[in-house]
Amino acid sequence: MEKFKEVERSIIKKFRKDIWSRFMSSISDYKLIEENDNIMVCISGGKDSFLLAKCIQELHRHGKVKFTAHYVSMDPGYNKENYEKIMENAKLLNIPIEVFKTDVFEVANKLNSENPCYMCARMRRGHLYNKAKELGCNKIALGHHFDDVIETTLLSMFYGAEVKTMMPKLYSDNFEGIELIRPLYLVKEDAIISWKNFNELNFLNCACKFTEKLDNDTTGISKRQEMKKLIKKLRSERKNIDNNIFTALNNINMNCILGYKKDGEYTSFLDNYDK
Repeated sequence: MEKFKEVERSIIKKFRKDIWSRFMSSISDYKLIEENDNIMVCISGGKDSFLLAKCIQELHRHGKVKFTAHYVSMDPGYNKENYEKIMENAKLLNIPIEVFKTDVFEVANKLNSENPCYMCARMRRGHLYNKAKELGCNKIALGHHFDDVIETTLLSMFYGAEVKTMMPKLYSDNFEGIELIRPLYLVKEDAIISWKNFNELNFLNCACKFTEKLDNDTTGISKRQEMKKLIKKLRSERKNIDNNIFTALNNINMNCILGYKKDGEYTSFLDNYDK
């Protein structure tokens, strides 16, 4: 059996409960893919985005809903080795990838060499929306997973002083008619790592020089890595604690909060306290 067929089989068979069923639940629960959608599936080169591409392929072949999918990778300035690794994995996994080049790494590093990640992320997103518009797509699929959601929630609370999270879908403010979706929203990272290891696959991480520097620096740790370590510790003590955090975001008791913001306007519990 060809390698890509083994990988596809593993998603449906061995990892049916932890990956495929959760992927399908995300699609169904949040209405992420609908009839005649034209979706740009973004492949960064990492495990999450390649798994996303394989799940979308499977759904496209055997799902009841008819849609179109484009498998796109943005080259933000990868070195030759990393670029070739992405192409090698795309071929290995039988994904018809389209690559377009940008100078995101170079520009982001010039603008802020000490911490270019924020600018890099913003520039990447802009290029991806432009590419989706060029392809006539109405949706962009990203590979964010369950752990990304939990980490983002804790980051917002600990460092942003607000309760908010990464949404399963949202409309673009600047590109009318384009919606961002996250089909791996309910898939846990441990399951993705197990899938990768089971199939003996090797993927990229961020692949930029700044990230490589951080990875080699044992004296510092990013805030997101800090959240990963915290969640791992909490899971070891309370198995379902990550599920509780996630469920809490869908179970907010409006009678017991001090205030909330909607569309930039703040409402205090005092505003309606005596009514």
